[in-house]
Amino acid sequence: MKINKLIVSAAALAVVSSSLFAGTSGMDVEKVFERECQGCHGPNHEGGVGSDLRPGVISKKNAYMLAETIRNGRAGTAMPPFGEKFNKGDADKMVDYLQHFKGKKIKVLTLETVKAGWKTLNDRMAFMKKYPHAVDVKKNTDICFVTERDAERVAFVDGTSGKVLSKHPAGFAVHVTVTNKRQPRYAYSISRSGLVTMFDLNTPGQQKIAQVQVGSDSRGLAVSPDGKYLMAGNYVPGGAILMDAMTLEPLKVYPTTSVIDTEGNIGSSRVAGIYDTPYGPYIAFALKDAGHVYIVDYSKPNFPIVGDIPNIGKILHDGFLNEGKEIGRYLFQASQGSDVMGVVDFKTKTLVTKIYTGPSAKPHPGQGSSWYNEGLGEQLGATVNMNLGQVTIWDSNFDVIRQIPTAGGGLFIGTSEHTPFLWADNVLGGAANWNKIYLINKQSLEVDRILTVGTKKGTITDPVTHKTLYSWKVPTVKDKKGNAIVPRILHAEPANHGHWTMVSEWNAGRIGIYEAKTGKFVKYIKGLTTPTFTYSIEHRQTIPGA
Repeated sequence: MKINKLIVSAAALAVVSSSLFAGTSGMDVEKVFERECQGCHGPNHEGGVGSDLRPGVISKKNAYMLAETIRNGRAGTAMPPFGEKFNKGDADKMVDYLQHFKGKKIKVLTLETVKAGWKTLNDRMAFMKKYPHAVDVKKNTDICFVTERDAERVAFVDGTSGKVLSKHPAGFAVHVTVTNKRQPRYAYSISRSGLVTMFDLNTPGQQKIAQVQVGSDSRGLAVSPDGKYLMAGNYVPGGAILMDAMTLEPLKVYPTTSVIDTEGNIGSSRVAGIYDTPYGPYIAFALKDAGHVYIVDYSKPNFPIVGDIPNIGKILHDGFLNEGKEIGRYLFQASQGSDVMGVVDFKTKTLVTKIYTGPSAKPHPGQGSSWYNEGLGEQLGATVNMNLGQVTIWDSNFDVIRQIPTAGGGLFIGTSEHTPFLWADNVLGGAANWNKIYLINKQSLEVDRILTVGTKKGTITDPVTHKTLYSWKVPTVKDKKGNAIVPRILHAEPANHGHWTMVSEWNAGRIGIYEAKTGKFVKYIKGLTTPTFTYSIEHRQTIPGA
């Protein structure tokens, strides 16, 4: 009986521990939540990719266990450990803030507000006359973007040599980069802090042309194929912003503070993926919380919404377009709350079907993969999944034809015409597996080889015989305590006219370059800070919606 009382007392102490120890932290937890947590858990803590953290859900949960989850993360999910950024007092204070959160008013996106944050930094026309051709590289399409997340920068790299050309501040947690396919000298980035930046790649050092603050929490970008318009998507304040692609002047906003969700409720929605398509004069954007995709016709006066596709699923995120026949006709839109890829048809402006990826899979295709399978005689598509170690493959009828096991949850799967493989990362698979890329044969649809980057040695191995096909020496990177870091690798991107595949090593501060045809190691690009998303301009010229 005394033991039971002791256990109850200990549990009661744990429940109030956040209030007792919150005063030992000087952290501005509300600001930290907005920067680090809001993207997954929502501006009003309503959940999304991450759990629902509203007081009605967590106020009675064990505060000690919640604080431990913050510091240690949750294996098999997108929840990372914050132990290096949060001490115990910080974690306790965050739990106290979450359990007593009273909500906040959601701002409405307005054109006036966005225009107030727009400014020109350099004379675009003067640059065009002075630098008709790229100065730092042979062709501007040789350049690759690299987002340096924690350094709040974008870096430009020569994709034929690996040389770092320049680095530029571009806002907190730079998230996505795109290029103007009609005029590839112009490229754009968007940060999670809502800053859109335009660069001229022909100039020495890839100079900035303009910037605009579109919101306080943002994600997606797309450029219309005619090169005239750029669209950005906001989490806060919810909505999309259409801009002039040559100046970044804001032209129209599409607020999403009052939309109908999948259950018939009216409320605010974040905007997730933004997609252009060569199939028509359209840019589409996904309403993350409402489950809709809106289609904007930029060829018509006032840029109207001409398509509203509802009921795709809960918690929409990223997606990609089909290649091959009728390229760009179909948008494969990930719904992480319903574990499906919704298939949106730009021709009929309807939802064709839903591709089920598996229970609690949480599909996250990133740039996705679309390729022609010779044996089946048709175009296939694929995604990785965040919570399941598997690659989901579907055919041109949108039927799942293969679920390929991998080592852990992933964020990106990429390919090109120059590689025989799909490159699928396992970056959410925990420290035992996040240093692996699975190379899946695009014709046999089997795992062909596994790329592993250890603390001292890297290998390409045969998954059946476990024979080492290639190996190389890996420079050891250590943390602040002197412990060797297991490289966390993600996002395979083609480069160097298809000869290379670039793989980011997020926590090791470098990018590994590999032969696209074999996976054999070539060299490292070093001196980077948390490189995450890479973007090869030459490769993306041929990919719809990228």
